[in-house]
Amino acid sequence: MDTLLNRITINPEICHGKPTIRNMRYPVKMILDLLASGMTTDEIIEDYPAIEPDDIRASLAFASKLTKIKSIHKIVA
Repeated sequence: MDTLLNRITINPEICHGKPTIRNMRYPVKMILDLLASGMTTDEIIEDYPAIEPDDIRASLAFASKLTKIKSIHKIVA
């Protein structure tokens, strides 16, 4: 799973620091929303050719990890 999670990047210069796929402008949230709407992996890849099947699995793995967090605290920089 850790190899998949390496595909998820958080860069303040891309999508306001939201988690994205491989530093591209494809937020993890978008992938999850597409899956939740009923799109298949093949349909997503057809609509977004830069996305790979492992990117979709990485988005799901990332979401799974987030459900295991007990609490979230805002850090003031």
